Amino acid sequence: MLAEIRIDNLGVISEAYARFHGGLTVLTGETGAGKTMVVTSLHLLSGVRADPSRVRVGANRAVVEGRFEIEPAPSHIEQQIAELLEATGAQRDEDGSIIAVRTVGSDGRSRAHLGGRSVPVGVLSEFTGPLLTVHGQNDQLRLLRPDEQRAALDRFGGKTVAGLLDRYRTRRRRWLEARAELQERTERSRELAQEADRLHFGLDEIDRVAPEPGEDTRIVDEVRRLSDLDSLREAATVAHNALAGDDSGDADAYSAALDLLGEARARLEGCDDPALRELGPRLGEAIAVVTDVTGDISGYLSDLPSDPSALETLLNRQAELKNLTRKYAADIDGVLEWAREARERLSGLDVSAEAIDKLAAEVDAEAAATAETATALSAARHKVAGKLAKAVSKELSGLAMGRAVLDVHIADRAATVSDTAPLSVGDRLLHAGESGIDEVEFRLAPHSDAPARPLARSASGGELSRVMLALEVVLAGSERGATMVFDEVDAGVGGRAAVEIGRRLARLSRTHQVIVVTHLPQVAAFADTHLVVDKVDDRAGVISSGVRTLSEEERVTELARMLAGLDDTETGRAHAEELLAVAHAERTG
Repeated sequence: MLAEIRIDNLGVISEAYARFHGGLTVLTGETGAGKTMVVTSLHLLSGVRADPSRVRVGANRAVVEGRFEIEPAPSHIEQQIAELLEATGAQRDEDGSIIAVRTVGSDGRSRAHLGGRSVPVGVLSEFTGPLLTVHGQNDQLRLLRPDEQRAALDRFGGKTVAGLLDRYRTRRRRWLEARAELQERTERSRELAQEADRLHFGLDEIDRVAPEPGEDTRIVDEVRRLSDLDSLREAATVAHNALAGDDSGDADAYSAALDLLGEARARLEGCDDPALRELGPRLGEAIAVVTDVTGDISGYLSDLPSDPSALETLLNRQAELKNLTRKYAADIDGVLEWAREARERLSGLDVSAEAIDKLAAEVDAEAAATAETATALSAARHKVAGKLAKAVSKELSGLAMGRAVLDVHIADRAATVSDTAPLSVGDRLLHAGESGIDEVEFRLAPHSDAPARPLARSASGGELSRVMLALEVVLAGSERGATMVFDEVDAGVGGRAAVEIGRRLARLSRTHQVIVVTHLPQVAAFADTHLVVDKVDDRAGVISSGVRTLSEEERVTELARMLAGLDDTETGRAHAEELLAVAHAERTG
């Protein structure tokens, strides 16, 4: 729930702090005091677009800070919040609460922070989405939109409708993907066939050469070595003879290094002088090194190609590889990668008649499965539509709307001529939208015998507010924990209807934290916590507002003021005390 809020430089509010509790909290105050700015601040925490004109005149920025207590909450919400915190690096406060901050500059720039970390505004919206629902003065108009009405019906349907909707969306996605692939293959069959031929030709050419990874680099080194074969053989032979001697038997051949080193070692070791004898082992080490080098040179000479055509063979192979790198990639490793990707592409480029027929059959099967799931979803909606209409109508009767009846009308949405993906359901061709084949429309009748008409043409502003409240009360039966904010939900009503609105809000607060901005004392009397927005005019004529919590005695004074300004009369205070007593009796009864 929302535990507290701090507002700086928003509208007429220069600085305000309010602490919220569970149950029903009402917010009252004189016209122009800034009650709506509290709702605006909650809108900002919900991630709505920032309006720089809301920044207090003379201030550089407005800041809204809200502290949310997550536990207890439904497990799926707690898990969702935990995953979001982990993804953003946001931290809980010491008491486990989470602080969300929204800053709006007078230049229009907006920033958001969550748990001490800077985050995109969208993340702030994702965080507050399951925790906070704000019904502002203009939000009732959303109830007139068909998608909002369908969403309300689906919420009432609970897990059954939600599960069917998920299944439908999965089936629809598979159907549309298969359908798009079939269209592409059919429309581009010639182009795809040409592409397949090109890929086959390239793969055949590469397979004939059969290059190995890194072969082009190795051949360059080998060609360079073979090009210098004579000079390399001569250098190695001379070095070998210098170390080990000439095998030709020529008497004039110079003495080998090994022989000279061996003679020097023998002379030293045969001396009586200890200093000379100590040098002998060091010459032994040198003889060992020369022996190893001599062996390595012998191996090098034996590995040198003796076939005079070896260089020509390598040059021919190099030419084959260069032909591949000229066509397909910069080097042989790139050529092999091109071949791998070409084989993957070919696996999806079967444009034969058999492949097209197989894909068409798959599209038909997916369409049939989508239609079946859409039909099941529609049936589930029809099943709960009557229950929702009956429950809301019952609430409306308690909200002084006479015998008004809500009708939830569901109809198939026929496919248009320009429909990109019409779905055949039975003998009908329907539009398969993201949320199904149904058009949901809320209709209101003044009584059971009168024709029901769409809300947009049958409900006044006050009636629309009460329909929305009745709907929220009904939908709240299966949901717990969220904070619900209502701004002027009681607009256009009074008398007994106002009392009934207070009762409904009090009932809603049993399962939700409810915050209400109201101008009706009949509603304010039902509050568990009463906040008032005060405004003060300074000598310069600048209005400042703040928020404070009222004591029981102060509540009597405020309710008396709301009763047509009777705060300074005994009659007004007596009426206010009576209102509080009646509301308290109903809340605790």
